[in-house]
Amino acid sequence: MNRWSMKMEKSANLPCLIAGKPERPTYLPLEACVLVPLQRYKKSLSTLQRSKLVEGSRQRPDQRMLSLSGVLRANNYNSDPVLRECGIVIDPEFTQVEGRVLQAPQLNSADGRELHTPNGRWNFNNDRFIQPIKVKMWGVVNFSARCNVEDLARRLIQSGAKKGILQEMAECGVIEERHQMRREPPTKRVEAMFQQIKAKLTRKPDFLFLLCVLPEKNSDIYGPWKRECLVEHGIFTQCLVPPPNIKDQYLTNVLLKINAKLGGLNSLLKKETTRAIPHVSKVPTIIFGMDVSHGSPGRNVPSVAAVVSSLKWPIMSKYRASVCTQSPRLEMIDTLFKPVGDDDHGLIKDSLVDFLRNNDGQRPEQIIIFQGWC
Repeated sequence: MNRWSMKMEKSANLPCLIAGKPERPTYLPLEACVLVPLQRYKKSLSTLQRSKLVEGSRQRPDQRMLSLSGVLRANNYNSDPVLRECGIVIDPEFTQVEGRVLQAPQLNSADGRELHTPNGRWNFNNDRFIQPIKVKMWGVVNFSARCNVEDLARRLIQSGAKKGILQEMAECGVIEERHQMRREPPTKRVEAMFQQIKAKLTRKPDFLFLLCVLPEKNSDIYGPWKRECLVEHGIFTQCLVPPPNIKDQYLTNVLLKINAKLGGLNSLLKKETTRAIPHVSKVPTIIFGMDVSHGSPGRNVPSVAAVVSSLKWPIMSKYRASVCTQSPRLEMIDTLFKPVGDDDHGLIKDSLVDFLRNNDGQRPEQIIIFQGWC
């Protein structure tokens, strides 16, 4: 900085800030820069940044109310001469509106037992699933150095036995990640773990379920692990980050996810069993849910379209799911109808075929669609 007669006292040995274009960069010392506040950041956030942003913006109603009250007091809008000249008065009190608390839907578990909802939450701890999927061949892979996986597996088996889902682990068992792999990139860690899995299995199983213990939330291992399991090997998997103090409710919630993911049925609406759902229970009906999700701003990645549909009537609690990619930022799902020659390979046809198969060939007389875009 001799040209401007500036002496760098604090940042002389620190990296410079890169400005300008990539082909002609300009290097500026940090000490000579000032960060202008309240600028909009247009690039995509990292996974950790997104989670912190959501966590910081999530407030309880009483906290949000207290925060807004503080802003009103601090700004003292009613003393503003411009507002007073215009005859505008800001009421410091919140508007009161009349509300009501809706009753929780009544759910039934196995044997018609009614699930209770203390504090607005259903509790499955002492109830069995309606259609539990018995998992005979399953194992646990551990990417976390802090989790006692043996104890977690033992307690899951005990809780699963009450629900009729998990059995004792066979030859797969618990597979710990090698210590030397923990500093490797996520993709290499996943590949090395699958080498351990293949070495432990004496034969290729017809069905395999893997419980994956991750080291932290939003772990970089999640994406490569899901891709390797679902796309490359067709293996069902459930990822989790166990808390330090694992309670029975946590184990039950994990088993609920596993059973639903494997095609089981956890519970039923009481109105389903009594055929009391308006517009649905009296006429053979299929229900669709559709949505499209897009990549982060600035990333030209394919959008993901998802379609779920009910499988059986009059039981509407069991669904199938289909996922496909499409052109970036395309809001409408372009594969609902997909002609290939004289045939249709679209998502709607697949759902209707499954509906016919699960209802002894009975066709739906009405279709209800819930869509997530406008």
